[in-house]
Amino acid sequence: MKYFVKFVVVTFFYLVCTNVFAEQKIAFIDMKFILNNSSAGKGAQDFLKKTFENNQKKLADQENKLKKEENDLISKKATLSKEDYKKKSDELRKKVLLYQNERKSSLEKLAKQRAEARKILLEKIDPILLSYVKENGISVVIDKKDVVLGNNDLNITNVIIEKLNKDLPSLNLK
Repeated sequence: MKYFVKFVVVTFFYLVCTNVFAEQKIAFIDMKFILNNSSAGKGAQDFLKKTFENNQKKLADQENKLKKEENDLISKKATLSKEDYKKKSDELRKKVLLYQNERKSSLEKLAKQRAEARKILLEKIDPILLSYVKENGISVVIDKKDVVLGNNDLNITNVIIEKLNKDLPSLNLK
């Protein structure tokens, strides 16, 4: 009887103290997929890739030119006076430093453009996501990378991509 009373008391407190939240809607979204596969995201990636390839080609040409100058200088070392050799080697070092600075600045500019494109996309996604959440009564939206397992019906990625493609068909990067 003693155990029965304890069981009833514990069960009573458990039922009274437990709050039941009915119909909490949860959805998940794959932000990486949206950033990479929306029309604006693809356009930005293509632009950045072409810019990177053009910069790499230009920098590779400059690098080959500098290597050729270095090899020419080394081959002429025996025929040049010490002063001329030092002067030409200093000029070559300056050219190399300019090349390195140009390479660094082009990579920084590309990284800045990439960050700007990402920021613009995220700023445009936020109001779309908020309106979708309000329309459909969703309580929580979780990024797919943080979901271990979930029903695919809860994935709203494709709906958000469609709305984003309507609102922002492309980005104007410069």
